[in-house]
Amino acid sequence: MAEKFLHNDENIKKDAKSILSLGKNLLLKGPTGSGKTRLAEDLTDYYDQKMYSINCSVDVDIEALLGFKTIEYADGKQKIVFVDGPVIRAMKQGGVLYIDEINMAKPEVLPILNAALDYRRTITNPLTGDIHEADKNFNVIAAINVGYVGTMPMNEALLNRFNVIEIGYVSRDALKTVLSSQSIQEDEDILDALTAFHQDLVTMTEQGQISREPSSVRSLLDMADLSTEMPISRACYRAIVDKLDSVQEKKAILNAAELHFGM
Repeated sequence: MAEKFLHNDENIKKDAKSILSLGKNLLLKGPTGSGKTRLAEDLTDYYDQKMYSINCSVDVDIEALLGFKTIEYADGKQKIVFVDGPVIRAMKQGGVLYIDEINMAKPEVLPILNAALDYRRTITNPLTGDIHEADKNFNVIAAINVGYVGTMPMNEALLNRFNVIEIGYVSRDALKTVLSSQSIQEDEDILDALTAFHQDLVTMTEQGQISREPSSVRSLLDMADLSTEMPISRACYRAIVDKLDSVQEKKAILNAAELHFGM
């Protein structure tokens, strides 16, 4: 299976494999679109496991993590059964529990995972009273976007249960490889221009001129794909510019687009 995560820093994937092979939890930090989910998918495939995902938000509660009670009917009778959530299923099946945007969840919800994430590798389900012990192949990968609206600092006790890899922006050469392999755009000149355009967006992000979202690789891939069906100027608006509210950000990005695409 083709790898989805491509980056110029080869140690990222190498170290991630080492962390998981030692039975330790992995936390991926990086800007949106930097490939955190793609890396998690590659690691899951590498270990031939199944991924059980949690997409965190302020609405995530214990039921979203552990499961819920429901009524089933059999032979004309009804009974209350418990449907396992992603945490318990991953523990039972020896899969990868992927917790996306873990710093978006309410701090009072996540401590329920502490025992599952440390040496005990167990969890007590307060909804049933059952105690679950993790399969030996159970792995945990979490991802965070730092400094985004709606995020909050991770609880220190939770953070200490992870080994952390920070994923920065990819180099120009690595980005060109990503675009070539993952976009349907095949025009080399357009791909080169998109790569150079992204480098300008990264520079503006690092200088604080624009937010991180416009410089995500995900948005650039969308722009590359859209440019096969519409002028690249409109693709830039649809994939990047029209997502923004700040007039100042829009102007900065359009100036860079004008430089690279003659918009």
